[in-house]
Amino acid sequence: MNLRLEPVKRMAVVLGILLAVLQMASGAFAQEEPKKKWSDQAEFTLVDTGGNTDVTTIAGKNTLKYDFTDKWIASWVIGGLYSKDHGIRTAERYYSDLRLDYLYTDRLYFYGLAGWLKDTFAGIDNRYYGGPGAGYKFLTGPRHFLLGELGLNYAKEDYTDGTDEDFLQGRAFGQYAWAFTDKTRFSQDLEFLYDFSDSENYGINSITALTTALNSFLSLKASYTIRYDNEPVPDNLRKTDTILAIALVVNY
Repeated sequence: MNLRLEPVKRMAVVLGILLAVLQMASGAFAQEEPKKKWSDQAEFTLVDTGGNTDVTTIAGKNTLKYDFTDKWIASWVIGGLYSKDHGIRTAERYYSDLRLDYLYTDRLYFYGLAGWLKDTFAGIDNRYYGGPGAGYKFLTGPRHFLLGELGLNYAKEDYTDGTDEDFLQGRAFGQYAWAFTDKTRFSQDLEFLYDFSDSENYGINSITALTTALNSFLSLKASYTIRYDNEPVPDNLRKTDTILAIALVVNY
């Protein structure tokens, strides 16, 4: 009788060990997955009309972020806009921004940025800029978000009339966002740029946007952009440019 039960006991022991191993393994896999290091957001706008009007406008923007650590975060933004009316170019703008943030606390952070801009219809053949700054998050949600930044830029501008200029620039930036539903978000960005060597040379950039999520990775974004340059070069250019756009946003 005992000889017959011995294999059964051994089998029970083996099954018990296997069940224990499987339980530990399932517990390990059930733990929270490591935080994703990178994220990407792409925006695309296309307007093409025919018939009595023949206008084509293409705009795009891509924002890539990478978390080196919980404190150090890098981002790279590239974008462009191209428009033509009856085969004639009416707008062309390209830009790229690199930025590194250090989160000193949950609210206080420091940053360094470097960028390039080309906007020939606004008189800028090439603009290079970069510098340090600091920011503070006054509101951190869950519905209302507010932050402010102060910084310095060294800027060098080459203009379409053949002239150029370099100067030290002050930067003030604010951003407010209101997530009034789980899928819809309003945001307002406001940036002020000031030339310390020429008090009349300043600019204001404003972006007002409403974004609605269609699913976990697709959204629709309606935005209105205002760019004001108080001292454009050449001086016969208009001081204000505006863009009204509806974009498809893809989140990775």
